[in-house]
Order: sequence, then C-alpha cells, then structure tokens
Amino acid sequence: MANPSVPTQSRWFWTSFRVRYQESDQMGVVYHANYLNWFEIGRTEMIREMGFTYRGMEEEGVLLPVVDLDIKYRRPARYDDLVTIFTRMTAFSPLRIHYEYEVRLLSEQEQVDLGARGWHTESELPGALLTAGSTRHVWLNREWKPARLDKCAPKLYDALKDTLLGRKE
Repeated sequence: MANPSVPTQSRWFWTSFRVRYQESDQMGVVYHANYLNWFEIGRTEMIREMGFTYRGMEEEGVLLPVVDLDIKYRRPARYDDLVTIFTRMTAFSPLRIHYEYEVRLLSEQEQVDLGARGWHTESELPGALLTAGSTRHVWLNREWKPARLDKCAPKLYDALKDTLLGRKE
C-alpha cells in the first residue's frame, strides 16, 4: 500500500482522560471492549488536531468503517487512572487507512512533559504500556461503496498525506 521511499508511520498524536467508573467491571479493571472506544477517541482527536472532524467527513459523504482490528492487553487500567491514548497512521492510500494505538499510564511528571516535546516514530513513548492495537479502515461513500478520498475529500486526503510524510506537525 505504501511507497517504500515514503515513511510508513506518522508521528504520534495523543489525548488523555480519566477512566470513568462505568468503564470498569466487577474486578475493578476497565472492561476489555472499552479499549475499542478509546481507539476511536484517539482517531477522532487525531483528525480534529489536523483541522477536520468525523462529523464534517460524514457530511461530505465520507465514511470510515473498521474492517480489521488487533488488540493486545498488557496491564489493566483501573477506575480514575489518567490514561493517554497515543495514535498514529501506519499506512494510507486513497482507499484505505491503518492506525496503530498505545494506551499508556503516565506519571504526573510524564503528563507535564508530554506537551513539551513531540513524539515521533522513533521515539519511545512515556509511561507504562497498558494496551496496544491497530485498526484498518476503508473509505466508503454513503452508499457503502469504495470511495477514493483524493477525489471525494481532497483537502482531508492532502492533510493525511502531509501528516504521514511529516510535512504537517
């Protein structure tokens, strides 16, 4: 999918929030399916940071369903933990996009330091790894037919491509 001379990973984007009580189960840990919602939050906030919204994409007639998911649980998150979802693109074309995620538990100092530096592809992310995963998506139109993003939403296509190439930080 990617040209070998083009980077295959974007920089990391991140968002942080506290685990809500409703997200934990009887064992006192985050219920496993909630991580999928958190991956979606990571994607949504990444797109928002680039100047777009999922609502705007859908209003333009562009849909982005998940077609494949992989997730590895390392350590549990617990109620009231401040977790950070790191998200980056790992592959991109006019028809598909792939994301990678890491859910991490950061110390207070790591949270403070987070905004002070950019996290690039080669950087080791801060904090304890809780969950890692990836999703693959296809671009569709409202009729659920494949849609070429470069044709139906060229500004979004260019922004994603520029981000993957490291031209937009």
